[in-house]
Amino acid sequence: MKTRKIFAGAKLRALRERHRLTQGQMAARLQVSTSYVNQIENNQRPLTASLLLGLAREFSLDPTELMDANADRLLADLNEAMADPVFGDDPPGLVELKSITANAPSFARSLLNLYQAYKKTSEQLAGADEGMNFGNAGALQTPYEEVRDFFHYADNYIDPLDRAAETLATELDGEQYDYNTGIERLGRLADYLERTHDMKIAHVPAANPQMLREFEPSGRTLFLNNRLEPSTCFFQMANQLALMEQTTTINEILQQADFKSDEARRICHIGLANYFAGALLLPYGAFGRAARQNGHDLEQLAYRFGASLEQVAHRLSTMQRPGDPGIPFFFARVDAAGTITKRHSATPLQFARFGGACPLWNVHLAFEANGKIIRQLAQTPDKNRYLCLAWSRERRLGGYDGPLRRYAYALGCEISHAGKLVYARDLYLDSDPGLQEHIKFDPIGISCRTCERRNCAQRSVPPIAASISVATNRRSIIPYDIN
Repeated sequence: MKTRKIFAGAKLRALRERHRLTQGQMAARLQVSTSYVNQIENNQRPLTASLLLGLAREFSLDPTELMDANADRLLADLNEAMADPVFGDDPPGLVELKSITANAPSFARSLLNLYQAYKKTSEQLAGADEGMNFGNAGALQTPYEEVRDFFHYADNYIDPLDRAAETLATELDGEQYDYNTGIERLGRLADYLERTHDMKIAHVPAANPQMLREFEPSGRTLFLNNRLEPSTCFFQMANQLALMEQTTTINEILQQADFKSDEARRICHIGLANYFAGALLLPYGAFGRAARQNGHDLEQLAYRFGASLEQVAHRLSTMQRPGDPGIPFFFARVDAAGTITKRHSATPLQFARFGGACPLWNVHLAFEANGKIIRQLAQTPDKNRYLCLAWSRERRLGGYDGPLRRYAYALGCEISHAGKLVYARDLYLDSDPGLQEHIKFDPIGISCRTCERRNCAQRSVPPIAASISVATNRRSIIPYDIN
């Protein structure tokens, strides 16, 4: 497995300044040279295991605090933003961007916020948006985007809610978690709601087929659409439970998040309740053990926990508890137009935030696979290799005239972890690295503007970091050559 070096100069500097120490004083406490501390703070040398232990001992520090889980996604976001022509013909290169994200992450995030504000303003001007508010800078980033970034940079793992959900799941289901069916769990949750909150559950036909749940406080009744599957019923019941039992925890998280608008806080409030519901449906410890035992087989896990494939895949992408992390997965939901409507990545692969996804990615083929899980071995321009899984699902809400929801889903991990998945058992990915060179990996990217590949027949626009030339008397599939 490839080991990543830890460069944490900015965090080490912040730790030293918080304790009001000079570099020499910190070096003395860590029993290293002053020049070594200086090199670490300037990201000229990575942190070593012995230095991490020294920091933990001298400053009562959790070593994971120095491991920036957001570095990959921050670099990917900044690199994608810099591909916009607004930054001119000679934007910073990848080496410079790595230096910025490592040494000045706050500056990188501020620059991204400024770019998002620019993009929002441009869209509003182009569409003559009557609702544009020039007097409120916070309005330039939509509340939904604020919340998306909150979860994006929290690594999609919310520890206090996750642990609270796991505690309640143990109370409801015991320690064994040998479910086999979700119906029994649904009944136990309904009994808990009635016993603890005097809440009744009513499954009723919905006048509006898009209605999932509605709580009536006066009658202490939670009305659920009677067309909902058991996994969705459980999720909606758990969501309502979170709004009742986890108010204090959710409010503390919202206060720390410091959103710019009340609307963003309200959206995130629902998002945090959703997080609790997912963690109650798929409790961290039990789900993690079952995932390892079953080779992360999505269908087996869905059956065992009474969940949907989407719920299982999304949960796998959140399994990053400090001290007990699961496989770093990426997860995305894509609509028929190619828009990524849900995204998360604990891997170096980060999704395009300001444009469409790479057309060579197998998630686009999932709509043609009739629900079958399809596999892809893919390699990004940075030479990282992935096992990508994709499938689709469509469901009509109501009868023949009801609205149809169609999505494709993607889940994947780096090849170094693929041997732990049932989906890779016949791919011989754990063979000698030299033999792996004979395995075909599809070339995919993040977006055309940031992709460095010269010979991609699906390219829509040139890469911003390269110049092009156009031949008058010669024409290829792509009408220009990338220099």
